[in-house]
Amino acid sequence: MMDEGTYERECTMNEGMTLYGYWRSSAAYRVRIGLNLKQLSFESKSVHLVRNGGEQHDPQYRKINASGLVPVLVDGDVQLNQSLTILQYLDENYPDILLIPDQTPLRYQALAMAQDIAIDIHPLNNLRVMQYLERELLCDHEAKTGWIHHWMSQGFTALEEKLAKHRKVHGDSVYSLTDSPSIVDICLVPQVYNALRFSVDMSPYPLINSIVEACNRLSAFVDAMPENQADANAPM
Repeated sequence: MMDEGTYERECTMNEGMTLYGYWRSSAAYRVRIGLNLKQLSFESKSVHLVRNGGEQHDPQYRKINASGLVPVLVDGDVQLNQSLTILQYLDENYPDILLIPDQTPLRYQALAMAQDIAIDIHPLNNLRVMQYLERELLCDHEAKTGWIHHWMSQGFTALEEKLAKHRKVHGDSVYSLTDSPSIVDICLVPQVYNALRFSVDMSPYPLINSIVEACNRLSAFVDAMPENQADANAPM
């Protein structure tokens, strides 16, 4: 368990931004990418989602986020959870490099597509859902894998179609919607990382694969990769 008062001291004493996350958290992965793309410095604080039964359940961390989830971004007096809200906050307060297109209707298309990933696909295969399937519904490995493959494949199929439709109207782009990475790419890369981790067949999605490949050539995405985080090899 965490030392008494650890999280509160860090929130009140650290200067600059602090990101509470976990190396394999897709949502924290999104925020790391966003901060890197915007070239904003931050300090990472690990909340290990597995060790000691899950440090997200620690009472001291629950004082920061009663939901017991990561990420949480602390920026001065501002303390936010929910990765999409954090990314929007960063755009509005550090607007030199935008993650969300500023023109309409592209802005809202980008937000909707990001939500397709972060709201419709990701929550169905995150850690607490997998733990519930195993512990409460007694699903074995095969059943859990089938669940993951079904929902990810359904989501990626729709997303591939939407991306292709956008290109027919607006022309080809290296990234999802624009000539530079946007909030869609920020959500897509972690989701594909999860898909590959669980051996989802990605061959039906050539457009998604090409976008992810392009993103992962950028240092902002490479530095944010789960394996490149300090807590990736932390003891259990």
